[in-house]
Amino acid sequence: MPFVDRRDAGRRLAAALRHLGGRDVVVLGLPRGGVPVAFEVARALRAPVDVIVVRKLGVPFQPELAMGAIGEGGTRVIDRDVIRHARVTDDDLAAVERRERRELERRVRRFRGDQPGVSLAGRTAVVVDDGVATGSTARAACQVARARGAHWVVLAVPVAPPSSIVELRHVADEVVALETPVSLYAIGTWYEDFSQTSDEQVVALLAAGPEPGGNLGAPRLRPPDPAGPTEGKTF
Repeated sequence: MPFVDRRDAGRRLAAALRHLGGRDVVVLGLPRGGVPVAFEVARALRAPVDVIVVRKLGVPFQPELAMGAIGEGGTRVIDRDVIRHARVTDDDLAAVERRERRELERRVRRFRGDQPGVSLAGRTAVVVDDGVATGSTARAACQVARARGAHWVVLAVPVAPPSSIVELRHVADEVVALETPVSLYAIGTWYEDFSQTSDEQVVALLAAGPEPGGNLGAPRLRPPDPAGPTEGKTF
């Protein structure tokens, strides 16, 4: 098994992201399983850690097909081509968005309480999950991070199939994956311990990291040089 658990994966992923050290970075974990990985990355990079809560907007009769995504602060990313081809009406879109917005707000309250999220404006956002299968959630997270003002978006995961990496390069400036099996089967097979991460663990990890509302420095003016040394695979 390549990874002992999510924290082991996070420490090893952090080594592949050393070229981001000293930059104006915000590490964003996808709840729930991505947060322990993100915590280790943030600690190694001395960067603030936060969650990025997103909800995919699925086509009503084919919910696995994304017609957009929503995030905090009214962030909204819509794929008009999918909507047109699937013949989704404005009323259909509004109904899906209302439902997903309620769930998104519930999750934000659960994970962060009344604390504001870290500002991404002009910064480098490192979106972290414990693995990628189809890539739909990671894709939505990258799109939302960009819509929230991130200047440079990095998707960093311990394991992802090459096919998903190709697709994710369209929404991320940089994709870093430690393992890239052609046949992934299931993310959990790449961990010795893939026990479920609880809401309480997510809240505790966020509380242990830098405060999201703190003074986190001036925005970056230009993206990092992606040609820096890594131990993983950068795509």
